[in-house]
Amino acid sequence: MVTARAAATFDPDGRSAAAARSFVRDALLGWGLPEVVDDAVVLVSELVTNAVVHAGTAAEVCCLREEETVRIEVTDHHPERGLPSLGDGHRYADPDGEGGRGLLMCSALAERWGVEYAAGQKTVWFRLTLPAHVVGTRYAVPATPGSDLPSSPGPVHVAVVQLDEDGRVLAWNPDAAALFQYPAAAVLGRPWADLAVWPQSAGRGLGLTDTLRLARWEGGYGVRRADGEEVEVYGVQVRVRDTEGVPSTLCLLVLEPDRAVLRSPARTLPGERPDPTGPRLDLLAGPVDTDDLDTLLQRTVERARDLLDADAAYLLLTTDDETEFELRAAAGLNHGHRRHARFPVGTGNRYESARLPSVHEDLAARPTGLPLLADSGMRSLVTVPLKVEGRLIGSLGIATAVPGRYDNEDALRLQFAADRVALAVESTRLTELERLRRGSLSFLVEASDLLAGTLEHEQTLALMAQMAVPTLSSWCAVYTNGDHGASAGLAFVLHEDEDRIDPLRDLLDKTPAPEAGPTHGVRFWTAPARTAEALGLTDSPELAGLLGETVVLPLTARNRVIGLLALGVPSGVRFRQEILELAEDLSRRAALALDNSRLYSERTATSQALQRSLLPPDLPEIPGVEVDVYYQAAGEGNEVGGDFYDLFTIREGTYGFAIGDVCGTGPEAASVTGLARHSLRLLAREGLDAPQVLRRLNAAILDEGSRSRFLTLLYGELTPRPDGSTELSLVCAGHPLPLRLRTDGRVDRAATPQPLLGVMDDLDLTAEHLVLSPGEVLLCVTDGVTERREGRRMLGDDGLAEVLTGCTGLTAGAVALRVQRAVERFAPEPPSDDMAILTLRVPTQRTT
Repeated sequence: MVTARAAATFDPDGRSAAAARSFVRDALLGWGLPEVVDDAVVLVSELVTNAVVHAGTAAEVCCLREEETVRIEVTDHHPERGLPSLGDGHRYADPDGEGGRGLLMCSALAERWGVEYAAGQKTVWFRLTLPAHVVGTRYAVPATPGSDLPSSPGPVHVAVVQLDEDGRVLAWNPDAAALFQYPAAAVLGRPWADLAVWPQSAGRGLGLTDTLRLARWEGGYGVRRADGEEVEVYGVQVRVRDTEGVPSTLCLLVLEPDRAVLRSPARTLPGERPDPTGPRLDLLAGPVDTDDLDTLLQRTVERARDLLDADAAYLLLTTDDETEFELRAAAGLNHGHRRHARFPVGTGNRYESARLPSVHEDLAARPTGLPLLADSGMRSLVTVPLKVEGRLIGSLGIATAVPGRYDNEDALRLQFAADRVALAVESTRLTELERLRRGSLSFLVEASDLLAGTLEHEQTLALMAQMAVPTLSSWCAVYTNGDHGASAGLAFVLHEDEDRIDPLRDLLDKTPAPEAGPTHGVRFWTAPARTAEALGLTDSPELAGLLGETVVLPLTARNRVIGLLALGVPSGVRFRQEILELAEDLSRRAALALDNSRLYSERTATSQALQRSLLPPDLPEIPGVEVDVYYQAAGEGNEVGGDFYDLFTIREGTYGFAIGDVCGTGPEAASVTGLARHSLRLLAREGLDAPQVLRRLNAAILDEGSRSRFLTLLYGELTPRPDGSTELSLVCAGHPLPLRLRTDGRVDRAATPQPLLGVMDDLDLTAEHLVLSPGEVLLCVTDGVTERREGRRMLGDDGLAEVLTGCTGLTAGAVALRVQRAVERFAPEPPSDDMAILTLRVPTQRTT
């Protein structure tokens, strides 16, 4: 005898097999028959696939519950398909060799099976035996009082009407045609408002359009039949979405006398007595704070535990892809469960479904597969789904240490409460996600600004770690790749507790660095925990609770991995998915900043090394002459300056000195600077006089072609005399003129201007001779001194002469220092040009 029936038709497309599996699973679980679900789903999946894929026709699936068995029928409209050959179980009568596989599976799994043919169709059926009831899991279904059973004299018709987003009829089943006397062709595409007679109460209730947009609604109204008569119906409306996210409304309708078929037992209609199962649960006592999801969830589980007199409760929320549950709140589970721990949505034994309310009578007899409850001491459990518009968003569970404590009525009461709280949870979660999204954007903007604000390598490493701790993790380690393919080395370590930085660094120094791996993505890293365990440091006070989940992210810049970013949290804590996604974004930005800082540091080091090579390493000591030099390159040291100086021995008793300025900066200017300094030494030691040296240098500069730069140069030769004076021979080729400070404080020019170098082929240069007496000073500078500006004011030659006038009696070093200070104090801004100062002074007494 058939005690229950469920049927559905599936179109011939690739998604039908999955839809049929879901239909059969829900039907059998709804009847409380989880024991036969797996076998039934496997057989139906194969038979429907044969029908819609191989036969190319629609498939009709009918589930019949009998007293001791379940019979399932799959009907297609291609009766020509062959049966398995009796002679060979691995070959089929059909020539294409594909049909019949489902029949072989039926013979292996079903108690009985068969094939029935009719005109234009074929039906494959099978029976599965129902096992005897054992203590375990059952699915909560409403218990209907006998007085509320359907009173129709004939069969109960359940009309199924599907409406699109605009309220137009999309689907109309045969029961709808029987109830309302409209064939499907007459109503498809028509507005539901043309048929529904919605109660109109001024100022009270929702209209039809608003009601159709609710996630779920249940109640009575009228429907106008084809003959014009209005019939009272009782309906349940559920808002659903298809695989592409398009919403629609599914309406199940029965005549008012048959309302018990659809009516929820906890619903109290006007004129009826309250539900004898007890008052509804209210998990939202008090206002809902939509700004604090964690508080709402914790309050929900605590209230669910208290209202149902449970020992423990928990609430899981689905991840964005709805494949995993994440533990978000728990009460009464004090055995070390981890917040944000994740479990697949299908976690559990074969009799569990996260989409239906269920009662677990004794977890000792049939344990749940949820790790959360392992070793918790809980014996009975009730779980209910949290759904919004038919979409699973979470699961609420309550448990107690007493077996058999809960029944179907408890599950249904909890389900009704969960239905009400689900919308508040989803709204608050969306608010939290929006807040996290805005916070993540602000965090990344701030990180980008900070990382772009420095080009120092060490500072960039420190900023990376400081951005990660404590926002993303409790500790952070940065590894950078060595040169020539060397393995990554530990470059920086930071922990939110400064006292733990050194122990953490010591542990990571003893742990092999993580391998580079792929250029993107998060990898879990267990090497630090294994090292601590191998060294017996797991329980040490310094590392206690330090090592929980650890992840490694590659630092990829310009299509290569330049380092690794390791993030860790304390034991018992897991990374949330949104934190890992944010860490990936940070690692990409940090990698580019780190690579830029590396390139900048390398360029700076190269420039500084080149700059040092263009200046004399040491100044020779000249008997009877004090010499001092001050040199300052403008900028941050990343460009080679164009100013240079030199002082060298030409022959015994005679010395050469030079101070010059090459046009521009950078490698081109550096090449001319190097050419000038080394050429001066070589040519002067060949015995050429000052004009000849500069003419040869001018020719060498012009030979550089497009790489040449013009050069201003003051070159001189000095020879100390026995009487304490010093004889000088000077050529000033386009350079600021040297100044001579006499002993009485007078300042005059020590040379006349002549053509600069690197412009003309033939230069007419002459040497100018003078003698510095004891106490006199010769000051030579570059244009970075004389062209020092503040607004429209410029220091100039006159300003420099005025400074030099006050230097009477000072040593060469003191003169250079005073000039340098005068230049810096001339304007509040730092100097923007290179600056070189060379001072020569003949002391009043000869030193030997």
